Amino acid sequence: MSRPFLKMNGLGNDFIVVDARDTAFAPAPEQVRAWGDRASGIGFDQLIAIEGSASGDAFMRVWNSDGGTVETCGNALRCVGWYLNPKAAEKTLKIDTLGGATKAIVIRADEKTGTVAVDMGKPRLDWREIPLSEEMDTLRLELKVGPYDAPLYHTPCAVSMGNPHVVFFVDDVSKVDVAATGSLIENHPLFPEGVNVEFAQVIDRQTIRMRVWERGAGITQSCGTGACATLVATARRGLTDRTATVIMDGGPLHIAWAENDHVIMTGPVEVEFEGTL
Repeated sequence: MSRPFLKMNGLGNDFIVVDARDTAFAPAPEQVRAWGDRASGIGFDQLIAIEGSASGDAFMRVWNSDGGTVETCGNALRCVGWYLNPKAAEKTLKIDTLGGATKAIVIRADEKTGTVAVDMGKPRLDWREIPLSEEMDTLRLELKVGPYDAPLYHTPCAVSMGNPHVVFFVDDVSKVDVAATGSLIENHPLFPEGVNVEFAQVIDRQTIRMRVWERGAGITQSCGTGACATLVATARRGLTDRTATVIMDGGPLHIAWAENDHVIMTGPVEVEFEGTL
């Protein structure tokens, strides 16, 4: 059975978006990997299915390009928000995910682009919520990369935004070998469910430069939940204010850790093309 899709991206983090509210959509892992192959398939970081929800406007299901399912994806939530409300009518959308419920407001929309704000909920900071394999202070993990007495990266912060993140603080993010270090940390025994890996360079109290290795997808141009986790991590360390611009390879996101403890992510979406699976 053929299925129409939209190819969308949020700051270069790209997706196939399938509307599965009326007809079930359950691809096998090998199908997801074939579609996600940038050489022989369509190519994407994540495959997104918009499903019906008894408690909200929709449920968003996420597969990484390696065929595995994950809890949520911040950039994809903005794309789904635009899809559900392409005329930017004044409406708050409730989008459920495996990582929890979120709320999206479409600020601006036209035929191919838009700006969407998503309430990502409260960050989860307890070691069991990340999760970690052993009890540890998530503000300063006992984790080092490189020689024990002269590590390249050390003492990161762990945050869950519905999916697990670990944030390393660096002086110059352009000098980080993201692929080598990210792939090493992604499957470290400390993270029983794997982890997304961010490298953050604080420019000033309102600006962070960040690069990311996404669990199951590798280097991506941007990561919405990663940007949220990075702002939470830098604010917890006292390195930034609770509102900042996180600049990734694909561009900037505005992140605010509000007084009610919810993290609000605001940024663009784009439709690249449409097709059929």
